[in-house]
Amino acid sequence: MEPTSLVFICLIAFLMVFLILAVLSLVMRLIIFIFPEKKAQMDTATVAALTAAVQYVYPGTKITKVEEEK
Repeated sequence: MEPTSLVFICLIAFLMVFLILAVLSLVMRLIIFIFPEKKAQMDTATVAALTAAVQYVYPGTKITKVEEEK
């Protein structure tokens, strides 16, 4: 095997990896476009758990508003 053919094999393998990664990124973008992320809603169980935790740490505290930070 000639040394130049080994260099070409490595170069082709390197380029194929980039090609596969590019195709995978396009497939992921397509999946994200087809199935967009749902907005998270706070359910009553989450609010109850937060209220109970705050009441345990700070007795007598009243929770008036719970919102998510982004």
